[in-house]
Amino acid sequence: MVDIETAKHPLFDRVELALENIRPFLRSDQGDVRVIQITPENEVQVELMGACESCPMSAMTMKAGIEDAIKNAVPEITKVVAINKA
Repeated sequence: MVDIETAKHPLFDRVELALENIRPFLRSDQGDVRVIQITPENEVQVELMGACESCPMSAMTMKAGIEDAIKNAVPEITKVVAINKA
């Protein structure tokens, strides 16, 4: 569940729209992603879910999929971090 402050963030809807464009690909492999927080510095913290949590390709999915999709759609975002990945 997204906290109320993150849901009110002016960039939240645009970040979610960017994720909606890649979710079909994640879900086809039984994975998903959700926004946990958007910080005051415009860093997006996400949680990888389902198969994405333990997939050996999750680092590539984060960089080439999730991060690129968000940053291309919302250039104000400075960083995208998966909080449940080391």
